[in-house]
Amino acid sequence: MEQYLQQFLNSLASERGYSENTVAAYRNDLTQFVRFLSEQRGGAVEPSEVTPEMVQAYVEKIQQPESGYAPLGGYAPSTVARKIAAVKSFFHALMEQGLIPTNPATNLSSPKIKKSAPKTISKDELERLLAAPHTGSSPKHLRDSALLELLAATGMRVTEATNLRLEDMDWEKAEVVCRGKEERNRRIPMGTARAALEAYLQTARPMLASEASSDYFFLNHRGRKLTRQGVWLIIKEAAEAAGIGVEVTPHTLRHSFAKSLVGTGESLRRVQELLGHANLSTTQVYKRISETPAAPVAEPVPVNPDEG
Repeated sequence: MEQYLQQFLNSLASERGYSENTVAAYRNDLTQFVRFLSEQRGGAVEPSEVTPEMVQAYVEKIQQPESGYAPLGGYAPSTVARKIAAVKSFFHALMEQGLIPTNPATNLSSPKIKKSAPKTISKDELERLLAAPHTGSSPKHLRDSALLELLAATGMRVTEATNLRLEDMDWEKAEVVCRGKEERNRRIPMGTARAALEAYLQTARPMLASEASSDYFFLNHRGRKLTRQGVWLIIKEAAEAAGIGVEVTPHTLRHSFAKSLVGTGESLRRVQELLGHANLSTTQVYKRISETPAAPVAEPVPVNPDEG
C-alpha cells in the first residue's frame, strides 16, 4: 500500500500543483489510514483487498476519543471530513489507474459542520497593526512593515508571500505577480504597499542578503527565504505591539482585505480573481458576512487547506 500512497502524493504536487502544506495534510491523513488497515489485518494490505466495511470501520475508529487514533476529546467534525475526503481521493485515483475495480470509499458520508464566518479585524485595528513596525528603522522593521503592508493590500496567502521572488515585482505597473496553486498565476495591484516595499528593497534587503541568498523577495536575518512560521511570528509580534486583543493571522489579513473590497462595492468576480479562488462559491462568504456579520453556515470542509 505504501508505494501506491507515495505515488499518489507525488501526483498531487507534480500533476495537480498542490502546495507542500496540502500534500503534507494528505500524507498525515492517509498514513494514519494505512496504519489502521495494517493493524486490523496484521500486516500489509493491498488496495484491491480494501472493502467498504474496512473503510467505514476506520471512520468509526477515528471518531472514538479513546481509540488511540484521535486526540483527547476526539477529532473535530472538520478534521473527520478532511480525512474522509483524503481517503476518497486516494481510492478514486487508484480506480482511475485501473488498480482497483471500484472505490471502497464512495458511500462514505462526510459530517456537515458549522463553518464560522471568516475572522477579520477593524479598520482601526488594521491601521495600528501596520503602524507597529514603524517604531524602528532597522532592516527587520522595514521588512516587517513591507510584509504587513503587502498582505493587507493584496490579500495574498502566506505561502504566496514567502514564495515571492524579485522578478515577481512589476514596479512599472505597480503590480505583484502572485504564483498561486496549480499554476494559476495572477497579478495584484501593490496599492498602498508600494512605498513600504520599495523602502525594504532599496534599504533593508541588501543588508539582510548574503552571498548565499537566493532571489526570494523576503529574507530572514540569516539572508535566507522567510518562512511561513517567520511570517506568523512577525504578525503576532505586531499585533501584541498594537494592543490588538484577538488573534491575528495571515488569513485574518486576507479575510479583512476581501471583506473590505466587497464592502466598498467591488464585484465578487473581481474579488475572486484577486484572491485566486478556484470557485466563486468560496468568495461568496464575504458577501454574506458583509450583509449579515453573524450567522455561520453549514458547509462541507474541502480537503485542501489552502483553498480559503
